[in-house]
Amino acid sequence: MVAELVAFAALVLSAAAEWLHSHRTRRIAPLAFGPTRRPAAWARLSPSLRVVAVALLAWGLTALLLLAPKVHKAGEIPESECRDLLLVLDVSPSMRLEDAGPDGKLSRRRRAAELLTSFFQRVPMELHRTTIVAFYTDAKPVVIRTSDAEVVHNILSDLPMQYAFKAGPTDVLAGLKEAARVAHPWRPKSTTLLLVSDGDSVPATGMPKLPASIAHVVVIGVGDPQKGKFIDGHLSRQDTSSLRQIATRLHGTYHNGNEKHLATDLVRQVTFVEAQSPLERLTRREYALLAIGFGAAVLGLLPLGLHSFGTRYSPGVRVRRESSIAPSEASPKTGAPRRDHNTGKKIVTSGPARG
Repeated sequence: MVAELVAFAALVLSAAAEWLHSHRTRRIAPLAFGPTRRPAAWARLSPSLRVVAVALLAWGLTALLLLAPKVHKAGEIPESECRDLLLVLDVSPSMRLEDAGPDGKLSRRRRAAELLTSFFQRVPMELHRTTIVAFYTDAKPVVIRTSDAEVVHNILSDLPMQYAFKAGPTDVLAGLKEAARVAHPWRPKSTTLLLVSDGDSVPATGMPKLPASIAHVVVIGVGDPQKGKFIDGHLSRQDTSSLRQIATRLHGTYHNGNEKHLATDLVRQVTFVEAQSPLERLTRREYALLAIGFGAAVLGLLPLGLHSFGTRYSPGVRVRRESSIAPSEASPKTGAPRRDHNTGKKIVTSGPARG
C-alpha cells in the first residue's frame, strides 16, 4: 500500500509539472514548431508518457525497497514450484495381518510400504514435500512437509504408531478430517492425497469437505478382499465396497493394491505438474522490475526521440550554390576571347576543325 501511495503522489506532482511546462512553452511554439505551432502527432503524447513513466518508476523502486530480500541457493527449488504428497495411513492392528501381496504372505502394513515406495520411485520427489497423517481410533500428523526420503521410509516400515492411540474401532473419517485440516493453508491444487487402508465401515454422513489445495485423491486398498483373517473376535479383510465408496464421495480413484502396484498412467495423472504461463509465475518483485525498466527506458529515450523526430519544421533558408565561372560578356560573333570573371585571364578554346 505504501508503494501505491508513493506512485500516486509522483503521478500528481509530475502531472502538475507537465501542465505548468506546457503553459510556459506555448509562447515560443512558433519558434520550435513553425507556423503550425504544433509538434509531430506522436510527440503530443510525450507529457502523458512522462507522467506514467515517473509513476511506474516510483512504484517499482518503492516496492523493491519494501520487499524482503530474495536469496537463491544452489540446488534449492523455489517454494512456489513445490507440490505436496499427503499420505493418510491406516495404522490399526488389522494392518499387521499377513494376507497381502501376490502370494498372500505379506502383512498389510508391509504391502502398503511397498506400494508407496514404488509410487515414490516414479514421482519427482525433489519437487514434492511429504506429509503423513496416521489414523486408528483418532488421527495424528506424524510428519509435515518433509523432503527427507529416509524419514518417510522409516515411518512406513518400522514405526509402531498404533500404540499412540487408544484401542477401539478404526475411524477412517477422523484421518480424512485431520488431513483436510493440515492441507487447508496450502496453495490451491498443489496436493495429492493418498489414503491407504484395509477398509472399515463408513458412515453415510460426516465425510469432510476437502480444501482447495487438494487436487487429486487416490484410495488404495490392501489385504485379501476374499478370505480375510480373524482379529479381536471378528473377520477382517479388505472392505473394497467401503473404500470404493470413499473414493467416489471424494471424487477420487480407488485402486486395489493387494496384488498390483499403481498404474504408471495413474501416477502421472495425479502427480502431473501443470506448466504455468509466464504471467502466472510473475510476483510483485517481477512486476516492480518491469515497472522500473519501462519507466527508466521512457525517461531516458524520450528526449532523444523528441530531438530527432519531434517536428518536421526546420528553420533557416537554404542558399543555392552558383558556378564560379561566369559566361563571357563578349559577343560570340566578334570572335573575341572569353575571360574568367574572377581572375580576368583569357580562356583559350579551340576553334572548329577545318578541312
